[in-house]
Amino acid sequence: MQLLQATRDAVLKPLSTVAGIVERRHTMPILANILLRKEGNRVAFIATDLEVQITTHADFGVGDDVESTTVAARKLLDILRALPNTGEVKLGLNDGKMTVNAGKSRFALQTLDGAEYPTVAQPESWNLSLSMPQRTLRKLFNMVHFAMAQQDIRYYLNGMLMVFEEGMVRTVATDGHRLAHAAEAVESIGERHEVIVPRKTVLEMQRLLDESDEPVTIDLAAGQIRFTFGDVELISKLVEGKFPDFKRVIPTDYTRSFNINREALQSSLQRAAILTTDKLKGVKLHLENNLLQISSSNAEQEEAREEIEVNYEFEPIDVGFNVSYLLDVLAMAKTEEITWSVKPDVNASALISLPEETEFKYVVMPMRI
Repeated sequence: MQLLQATRDAVLKPLSTVAGIVERRHTMPILANILLRKEGNRVAFIATDLEVQITTHADFGVGDDVESTTVAARKLLDILRALPNTGEVKLGLNDGKMTVNAGKSRFALQTLDGAEYPTVAQPESWNLSLSMPQRTLRKLFNMVHFAMAQQDIRYYLNGMLMVFEEGMVRTVATDGHRLAHAAEAVESIGERHEVIVPRKTVLEMQRLLDESDEPVTIDLAAGQIRFTFGDVELISKLVEGKFPDFKRVIPTDYTRSFNINREALQSSLQRAAILTTDKLKGVKLHLENNLLQISSSNAEQEEAREEIEVNYEFEPIDVGFNVSYLLDVLAMAKTEEITWSVKPDVNASALISLPEETEFKYVVMPMRI
């Protein structure tokens, strides 16, 4: 029985959209599969890891019948990518196996019953619903995602805080050593909501969203968030826990600020990073007489020193930072200059902001070197 027929790229598009969340290691064999559900010419592609579920649709089903099955996501994806981009691809079901026919190529893949696929249960109603352009939400994610923790025992840090409040959506991420905050104005929201979106969901949304003004709808319910845009629906569980109070972390009493060329600083830090130790990644910054000196060294007593002219006429400051934390924010920022704010106290955090983005704040803690 034939399920669908289309060009290779037409089948690859929805398959690539959903296959990103399929885990290579899984507790249930069926989670290595994607669900194909055909109703007439409408075909749904669904993938889940029990925490996140992505669904997308395409109109290339064959026949009027209703059918569903699951097949190994990676194998089907690899086969389609390896096929030449000529002619039609046909997917069918035959004796419990999925057949893939394209030109003179033939494949038969094992399947598991579609009725056994563990789709995520959705709530009957959602507490909040709002829309914004895809480019806006993508920007909010891009500006903070690098500060999320990875496999931290404080599980609530392994994600991104989203704050929905009157006329504003905020995103915040921190790993305990640095914190990034961004915000964008949206139409009236009403009641305030704070949720923690898992790291995996944030990274998938960055991959799926584009730089268009096409809308993405965000729906919130107890323990769940849903993003709907184009033919894609992503549903994710939320992280339970209390996120740190970001307003207390972002100081407002900096007395010394200067602007610096982003590319010049980025290049200098990249060169200095070559001679840092793999574990510490520490660089020293010395500010004095309109000059920023960047230095690094390692256990082999090798040293690097860089100098950049800046408009700094305050008392001298010596402070150390993890160079990776500084390079992360400089890679994200696309502005010509950044604003660096400091305090005389060497133990105080530094604040990096962007002249063109008044809501962006990046706080990074110093380190002893």
